[in-house]
Amino acid sequence: MAFDGITVAAVVKEMNEKIVNGRLFKIAQPEADELLLTIKNNREQYRLLISASASLPLAYFTGVSKTSPLTAPSFCMLLRKHISNGRIVSVTQPGLERVININIEHLDEMGDLCRKTLVVELMGKHSNIIFCDDEDVIIDSIKHIPAHISSVRVVLPGRKYFIPDAAHKVNPFELNEEYFNSEICSKGLGCAKSLYTSITGFSPVISEEICNLSSIDSSINISSLNDAEKMHLYNNIKMLSDDIANGDFKHHIYYKNGEPVDFSAIPLTIYDDAESAEFDSISQVLEKYYAEKNFISRMRQRSADLRQIVQSNLSKCYKKYDLQLKQLKDTEKRDKYKVYGELITAYGYQTEPGAKTLTCENYYTGKEIDIPLIPELSPLDNAKKYFERYNKLKRTFEALSDITKDTSREIEHLESIQTSLDMAACEDDLKEIKEELIQFNYIRRKSSDKKTHFKSRPLHYISSGGHHIYVGKNNHQNEDITFRIASGNDLWFHAKDMPGSHVILKTNGDKISDKEYEEAARLAAHYSKGSAQDKVEVDYIERKHIKKVNGGAPGFVIYHTNYSMLINTDISDIKIYEESAAK
Repeated sequence: MAFDGITVAAVVKEMNEKIVNGRLFKIAQPEADELLLTIKNNREQYRLLISASASLPLAYFTGVSKTSPLTAPSFCMLLRKHISNGRIVSVTQPGLERVININIEHLDEMGDLCRKTLVVELMGKHSNIIFCDDEDVIIDSIKHIPAHISSVRVVLPGRKYFIPDAAHKVNPFELNEEYFNSEICSKGLGCAKSLYTSITGFSPVISEEICNLSSIDSSINISSLNDAEKMHLYNNIKMLSDDIANGDFKHHIYYKNGEPVDFSAIPLTIYDDAESAEFDSISQVLEKYYAEKNFISRMRQRSADLRQIVQSNLSKCYKKYDLQLKQLKDTEKRDKYKVYGELITAYGYQTEPGAKTLTCENYYTGKEIDIPLIPELSPLDNAKKYFERYNKLKRTFEALSDITKDTSREIEHLESIQTSLDMAACEDDLKEIKEELIQFNYIRRKSSDKKTHFKSRPLHYISSGGHHIYVGKNNHQNEDITFRIASGNDLWFHAKDMPGSHVILKTNGDKISDKEYEEAARLAAHYSKGSAQDKVEVDYIERKHIKKVNGGAPGFVIYHTNYSMLINTDISDIKIYEESAAK
């Protein structure tokens, strides 16, 4: 979700609760476009992170300190000079703009009480942090915007500060029914787009939510709505505006397949199909959401090279496998040539010299058959030609059968590594996968690289009955939990006919409930290539019936007489095992 006016309103509410009447204890500028303010208030210390990054503007409280440069930037020094130890008297948001005004009282060089304002603009690429005096004249800003960069507003010392109204949007707190019907409903755009292009602080996600609450298709042209639908839409906008004005926020992060997809300061019914986590403050939401998003993004960047290697080899294998199957199909007519040779040998005496075909009875089927002949050759030589063709195709079939099986196993192995990359949760996981690729000659080991053993741990859950469940995150871990952690009577689970994790349910000799079977099966379904599907078929069997494939890749096993169940991939109710809690 965008850092919209509603999120800013939630941040402003939290700032009013925590830092109003507090004193600015420290002012730091860790990055060129970032401030870290430390405020002391009511015997508590708060760190307020403000970022004017064009790609990710943010403002939230954090418990993490950042290293500052040895020499403070000039903007930081200016703030320290003017407002260090100043008292924060108020924090406001004009309308529902993505703007935060932090009003600060301080004593000047003469000991007189003065007031300054730190304006935080969280507007995407136009984000800025602007320091103004009590008459709204700009003293300085973290980013200078001269006239040749922006014709809408110049942000330079000495200029008057104002919020540009380039989009000509209406304040939702001042919206009335007449303006809504005459201006917004006449735009001729889709319902959602009409809202977020007309109302200050409304993002596309919030506009979609309002349409969903109103039971209106967000893509329908707003001018085509009837009066009742327009009234319903307007009432939902006003109810949301009232909740924002009253500070009635409920902070959530929404997850799909374990990854954060959105956050919000209000509940979002458009994510009813997603998992959600509720938090006490918007700062907790922002810090956790962006930390998780950054971690996933960082892991994907670090695994990009490995993904490219796996995908490149997979593409080659797919092409090779298709060609091999086509060649294998061509060998299917080998038995026909053998029969032709035998029939010519048996009935060739009936043919006349120079004949182009031999018509005879096929003693295998009892039906008449026409066999093409080469007129220049004798019946014996024709038979010999067919036997040669048969033997050649037979040799090709035997060779291709083994080669095709090898290629199929290689594809299966590479697809399992691809699934492991999707599950990699730390640097050691990626190193283990890289080591496997080196082991199977997909990557050359550099002379400077020494073979090391990485001990990243498998995923560890606890069943509703208190039994331990282990999930391998890659092929090495799959082999480890199956053949080292598991004992003979433990239960082994795996998604049927697709790459995925081995899952071990430790029984300790106890009777396992149906619910625990389902929990382990859901983990196997979730941590497989079919995780995006609603349901996945999962095989399960006692560990003692699992055999390792001789000479096979790590984690590749064979088994027979297994059981299967069709299960969903939702694991939200399965508890992760906490070692500290166990101790």
